[in-house]
Amino acid sequence: MPRHELHVAAPGRSWLGIVRWLPVHRLFGAAAMAAGLASAASAQGSGNGFLFEQPSGSLTISGGYAHASAGSDIFSFATDQLSLDKSDFSGLTVGADLAIRVAPRFDIVIGTSYAGTSSPSNYRNLVDQNNAEITQTTDFRRIPVMASVRAYLTDRGRSVGRFAWVPSRFAPYVGVGGGAMWYKFRQHGDFVDVNTSDVFTSDLNSSGWAPAAQGLAGVDLTLTPHLALTGEAKYIWAHGKLSDSFSGFDKIDLSGLSTTIGLTFRY
Repeated sequence: MPRHELHVAAPGRSWLGIVRWLPVHRLFGAAAMAAGLASAASAQGSGNGFLFEQPSGSLTISGGYAHASAGSDIFSFATDQLSLDKSDFSGLTVGADLAIRVAPRFDIVIGTSYAGTSSPSNYRNLVDQNNAEITQTTDFRRIPVMASVRAYLTDRGRSVGRFAWVPSRFAPYVGVGGGAMWYKFRQHGDFVDVNTSDVFTSDLNSSGWAPAAQGLAGVDLTLTPHLALTGEAKYIWAHGKLSDSFSGFDKIDLSGLSTTIGLTFRY
């Protein structure tokens, strides 16, 4: 019977003992930590949280569509003689931009991207001696490497006290820059000699670097304090010299407009 009474009373004394044994400052510290974690989780989920300091930069990984201007005579020849359209030189693009904050509204950005197409075709009005299509494939690749200045049109965030920085929900920007573009223009398959009308097989290739300039505009949409959704439109101007495989043609037009959407990671 005494054991039974001791057993029933034990839980009450056990809780009191635990409370008395734990130092008060540890209890307050644990409570504060739990509240902080809960608040941070809520802030991350809503996108209205804060950072302990302004980000020093960001990394953006993006994808979208790259429209090629295709304005030079090599493209005119290809679309006139072959079953190609100018749209065949436009396609998907992927890219990355590393930004370094140099002022509250200004970044220096180093970026690159890749856009490429491969389009099968045949002569529009010619066939071989067996009345078969004369077929070939045209590949077009562009890889710009650019340095830009990006200027935000509004504040990217605001400081709250001495230790918190809250990012803005929307942050539009514009930018200009320059650099170089590597390109490759290749046509491989069967072709017709314009002098003899003979059909021959060949691999015509031109590649190299060309100077480039760009203008851009975009907007960051904050998802969490460290993460944003970035939409951007960018136009690049560039013309490159063709190799001897395409002698007689002017410089190739490498210009074009790209529209992308990506994830920006603030650090």
